[in-house]
Formats: sequence, structure tokens, C-alpha cells
Amino acid sequence: MGYYINVEEDVNVYVEDLNKEGKDTVVFLHGWPGSSKLFEYQFNYLAEKGCRCIGIDQRGFGDSDKPLHGYDYDTLSDDLRCVVNTLNLKNFTLIGHSTGGAIAVRYMARHKGFGVSKLVLCAAAAPSLIRRSYFPYGIKRDVVDNIIKETYIDRPKMLKNFGKIFFYKKVSEPFSEWFLQLGFQAAGWSTAAIAKTWLREEKLFDDMKEISVPTLITHGVHDKVCLFPLAMQQHYLIDNSRLIKFENSGHALFYDEKDKFNREVLCFVRE
Repeated sequence: MGYYINVEEDVNVYVEDLNKEGKDTVVFLHGWPGSSKLFEYQFNYLAEKGCRCIGIDQRGFGDSDKPLHGYDYDTLSDDLRCVVNTLNLKNFTLIGHSTGGAIAVRYMARHKGFGVSKLVLCAAAAPSLIRRSYFPYGIKRDVVDNIIKETYIDRPKMLKNFGKIFFYKKVSEPFSEWFLQLGFQAAGWSTAAIAKTWLREEKLFDDMKEISVPTLITHGVHDKVCLFPLAMQQHYLIDNSRLIKFENSGHALFYDEKDKFNREVLCFVRE
């Protein structure tokens, strides 16, 4: 079942809500530049196992509205709070992939983890996607600068090139095209705006220290987007966290090793 939830005047986000009678609720925050459809293979598995699966298309992406503003982590975490309030969600597991992971971290600090009983960070873009003078573990700043530049010049080319590093295992041509189309669903301005947010000093280092719920950190060792050392920093900064390496995965570990990922998530949810 899909519907829209108003998060701001004239801004509505699309929510996919499967198996509303499920025993355990899992909320998914997708990464850039896709949508909640990226979690299709988690919805398939977890719903069959009795979970309620809620996927949110962040503003600017998927089927959600695409305003010119609101692509900072504060606003995006506020959007999540609106969804949580509207659906009256309690004791749910929050899963954030890539930029969705950064938003999840900000939600845990800014909204005190309201309603969240467990957290899963999946190839999360935290505490910083890029290298900084005090943080040598991310990708180079000029990589992001080039993504922004290419978004404004030739977005299809940029998206196709990004797809080449998203997966570690070879995917079929139809699957590659499907992934590309998910990127096309986003607006050009929102695609660039999120990339600009990666460059800001978002202070997720402090946010992580405020996370108190059990946290599962999952990360592919071959990730070329959010490098594996980010996961080690997350594990260091978050108390009560557990890190699971995915030895045969890149950035899309939920697809590269989807069976292992699905099992680990379900076990964590049911612990």
C-alpha cells in the first residue's frame, strides 16, 4: 500500500507500507540517488517473515515531491519524524543506507531516536562521506565536486558512471537499466543538493555519540562510495554497536549479498 504524507506546506513524501499487520516494523531510508524501491528484495523477504516494511522516498527522490529546498540532514530527519508521527510508529527498527544512514544518525540525535528501538546502518555516509583535515577516511572532496558538476552538465552520464561503482558483483543489463531509471526519478536540483550536503560540516561525529539503542553496522569491504573505514569509525563512536563485514560486497551490500544481509537484519530485528 502506498500513500503520501504531508511533511511541510506543499511538500508530501511518498511512503510504501507493506504488511501493516506485521509483528515487527522496519522503516527504510534509501541512499542517493535512488528511492525506497532499492529495498525491493528486503521487502520481499522481511514481509514474508512477518515484518511490516515501510519505505520512504525522501523529498526530491522517487515519487515524493521535489521542492527546491530542504536537502540538509536536519530537514530530512524532520521529514522522517512527520512520517513517524502520522503513522504513530513505535518500537521500530530504522535502516538507513548511504545518505539514508546519515539521515538516520541525525534523526537519532535531533529527535532523540523517537520511536526507534533498534538501528541498522548500511554502508552509511557517516560520520563524513569525504576526507577532512581531521578525518582521513572518506573519499576525496574533488570526487563529490565532479559529481555536482556532472549533474548540471550531463546527469545521465553521471548516473551511469555511478552505477558502475555501486555494485561489486556484476548485474544484468536490465537490472543496470532499472537502477539508472531510479536515479532519473529524482530531480536534477535535488540530486545536486544532496551532494552539496555531503560537503558541509554536518557534525555527525557528535550525533553518533548520542545513539543509545542497539545498532547493527553492515558494510561491504569493497565499497567505493562510502569506504569501509567509515564503518570502523561508526563502530568506535556508537556504544552498543556491532559491525558485520560483507566480504563480497560493494556499496550495494543489500543486493550483492542480499541473502546474508536479509538474514542478519531479521535476526537483529528479532533479538
